[in-house]
Amino acid sequence: MTNPATTPQPATTGRSLLRMQGIVKHFPGVRALDGVDLEVLPGEVHCVLGQNGAGKSTLIKVLSGAHQPDDGTITWEGEPVRLPHPQSAMDLGIATIYQELDLVDGLSVAENIFLGHEPRTAGFVRRHAMRRAAADLLARLGHPEVDPATEVGRLSAAGKQIVSMARALSHDAKLIIMDEPSAVLDQQEVQRLFGVIGDLAASGVAVVYISHRLEEIRQIGDRVTVLKDGRTVAAGLSAADTPTSEVIRLMTGRTIAHAFPERPTGRPAGGPVLSVRGLARPGEFADVSFDVHAGEIVGLAGLVGSGRSEILETIFGARKAAAGTVTVNGVELRPGSIAAAVSAGLGLCPEERKSQALVLDDAIFRNVTMASLGTFAKAGFLDRAAERSAAEERLVDLDVRPAGVDRLVRTLSGGNQQKVVLARWLLRECKVLLLDEPTRGVDVGARAQLYELIRELADAGLAVVLVSSEITEVIGLSDRVLVVSNGRVLTDTPASEITEHDVLGMVMEGEVA
Repeated sequence: MTNPATTPQPATTGRSLLRMQGIVKHFPGVRALDGVDLEVLPGEVHCVLGQNGAGKSTLIKVLSGAHQPDDGTITWEGEPVRLPHPQSAMDLGIATIYQELDLVDGLSVAENIFLGHEPRTAGFVRRHAMRRAAADLLARLGHPEVDPATEVGRLSAAGKQIVSMARALSHDAKLIIMDEPSAVLDQQEVQRLFGVIGDLAASGVAVVYISHRLEEIRQIGDRVTVLKDGRTVAAGLSAADTPTSEVIRLMTGRTIAHAFPERPTGRPAGGPVLSVRGLARPGEFADVSFDVHAGEIVGLAGLVGSGRSEILETIFGARKAAAGTVTVNGVELRPGSIAAAVSAGLGLCPEERKSQALVLDDAIFRNVTMASLGTFAKAGFLDRAAERSAAEERLVDLDVRPAGVDRLVRTLSGGNQQKVVLARWLLRECKVLLLDEPTRGVDVGARAQLYELIRELADAGLAVVLVSSEITEVIGLSDRVLVVSNGRVLTDTPASEITEHDVLGMVMEGEVA
């Protein structure tokens, strides 16, 4: 097979639905886009790849009308266009599903789907017709079980993703942009999503698909455009024929081995640091028991909705257990108390780090020190210099880039934001680290770095509990694997003795190995 082109190449067949040429976008001190080219044909699934910081999000916002380019041209169906605001993009038939979903929790599913274009008669919203249309869209997406009358705030992350997709379909779009749509979906839901995308493409709707999961690109994509440092470094590549190693090289400028850090041999000595016994919450999980020793990584594998995240949040005190105990170094924690958990040495990196762990418009150093403010208090005042110094030391250790503790957290890539959350708990000198989807939305280069970092933290004596929707990640990174299905732990097995096939077999059948 010949090597794929590594410089932008225009499509050679078919009339373009969308053509973006030489797109440039500046922000203060940053050239986010430095001449990006993108061409999308009708009915194709066009994958856009690149590390965090490569310019993907900025490109999406230019295409959706949220940002105005400083230079370059946009052509839609052969005609030059300007997109001065998001409504102008929607009027053309461009719908965007952002990774950070822009739903209104207090409104119903149907109200969110048709927000801004509700069916009306004589000025009155036709609520019955709106709910019926919403139900049709949800059924088209393979989720007829989602009730259009349910408040969106009560849905899981996966449920909210489905609602956002239905909203995009409600605009009769010709082009749908999907930013990490599978990040909160389990494998069955991902396959349903791929089925929907295939149906859309077959009907002539184009999809721009962005994902860090390279295995998905080969399954769903037709062609690939790769961005690096705000530039298009490859375009028109065949998703089916381009080797993964070549895609990684284009994204990173180097070859990255898909290997997890080597596990230590032998079982950790001494008693458990974390001991969970008979933990339960009605409707979520029941009779969960396991131990974690210093230096050990224990992974929870299962489908979305199996209860994995709820178990972690209950251990941390964010949810109150109805039964059971959580013990750290022999001391039983008070149920439902985050303060007790933190004081005992627990730290949680939650699944939704941007909404649950970070203050995006605050400085990096304040996000690092917020769990340790008492350390920097002197006579009722905070020693900001000491805060900055302590935060900077931890951030340097974790190789957070770019440097500068006074920068806003929202300016960092997903991988570096995750490191900021880790730095918070390292500064607190936690004994047990609870990691919920630690590599969600993290590019392939930063992901390998996070794997090494998590293993180094365990080797330094931390007890780690890991939840991930990627079964290969749980098996590859953990020392032991707990398979969770329908809120119950089916097996507790050394990671070296279990395969992805084993895990899937158990969670699909719900049977103990």
